[in-house]
Amino acid sequence: MVRRIDVTGAGGLRLAAWEFADPPKDRGETDRVPGALLLHGLMGRAAHWASTARWLAGRHRAVALDQRGHGRSEKPADDLFAREAYVHDAAAAVEQLGLAPVTLIGHSMGALTAWQLAAQRPDLVQALVICDMRASALGAASQREWEDWFRTWPLPFATLADVRRWFGADDPWVERPSPGRGEFFAEVMAEGPDGWRPVFSRRQMLVSRETWVHDAHWDSLAQVQCPTLVVRGLDGELGRAEAQEMVRVLPRGQYAEVADAGHLVHYDQPAAWRSAIEPFLDGVLAARP
Repeated sequence: MVRRIDVTGAGGLRLAAWEFADPPKDRGETDRVPGALLLHGLMGRAAHWASTARWLAGRHRAVALDQRGHGRSEKPADDLFAREAYVHDAAAAVEQLGLAPVTLIGHSMGALTAWQLAAQRPDLVQALVICDMRASALGAASQREWEDWFRTWPLPFATLADVRRWFGADDPWVERPSPGRGEFFAEVMAEGPDGWRPVFSRRQMLVSRETWVHDAHWDSLAQVQCPTLVVRGLDGELGRAEAQEMVRVLPRGQYAEVADAGHLVHYDQPAAWRSAIEPFLDGVLAARP
């Protein structure tokens, strides 16, 4: 069963949360089941977590959130993509869905949102998984590269097969496309009268990225007090040296890596991804009162 639950985020924005398994049948059972909130990265959507959420549902109440401007959630005005809004949205989802103390699992930008929430609201967060997100600043050159990359997209795509092929092999900006990249982008396309286009605004993705790409985020990382697992794909964007430094900075940090995976770790190698995070999650559950 897939169930949509509407959440009210910062500024009254309507957000779509998704539960990919049957919820507990009674309130007492809900209180006993540990909560997990999954946060996708920039350009992603909650559905990208479907496989992970269904796997987690054996032991957690697992909910994935379409973050503002993504998926089925509302797209606000361009000036409403501040980091604080994303963090407030995630906190609202935890509180309104009764998931606390929650395990946060975030990929890329969603990982940044997750650790900023853990730093600001330790009362809500039991544990944290950071997937392939850097704490160092990416800088203005990176933002310009994204602007140039967006301009190369051959929109509209005539078919989903064209989407899979272009992002999977033909994208001139990617030397080594990761295994799941074509399918990842196929899931964020919608069909219109002239073909397939992204469900998000590329302009708004740049606006959102602008709010965090120029800054380093080591200070907020160091404030995270809960057990935290840093996961990287061996061919991802987070280098091993930086990942290990993140683990050192975290008061209770741990490290894992996934072979044959790029930035889209959970999409490229879903079985290896689950194997990488399962021991950590087992430890969190064992420590739960």
